[in-house]
Amino acid sequence: MIKLKFIIRVAMIAAIYVVLNIIFASISYGPIQVRIAEALTVLPFIDPSAIIGLFVGCILANILGPGGMVDIIGGSLCTLVAAYLTYKLKDPKLAPLPPVLINAFGVSIYLHLLFDLSYWITVLYIGIGEIIAGYILGYPLLILLIKNKKRLGLE
Repeated sequence: MIKLKFIIRVAMIAAIYVVLNIIFASISYGPIQVRIAEALTVLPFIDPSAIIGLFVGCILANILGPGGMVDIIGGSLCTLVAAYLTYKLKDPKLAPLPPVLINAFGVSIYLHLLFDLSYWITVLYIGIGEIIAGYILGYPLLILLIKNKKRLGLE
């Protein structure tokens, strides 16, 4: 039963991530983006199933995006690393930080080449988008979930 709940949470997180990217596709891809689904990157702080859910969701979302194989692989690996690092944190205020840093510096490596932009400008653009998604949207979500962990069955 525990494994089934874990798998269901993985699938739900992946599905929500993909759906949010589809709904907000116009701002979810490219060198200037606010990927609303990245608000979910705080979830590994309270639920390890989110590590896999975010990774799978990112793979599927990037398959639908314009970045091709480099984004499917690169972006998804950045998400996997950031999710794992978020899981290892002890302070909820820091939960959005790994996705902000990993995506700003990691995703920008290939986006600046794909879009022929300065690497540092791309870091700035992606970083700002990640701060919006992670701290303005994700952090309040995390606090709400922490306050309701027991009711949500996450304890």
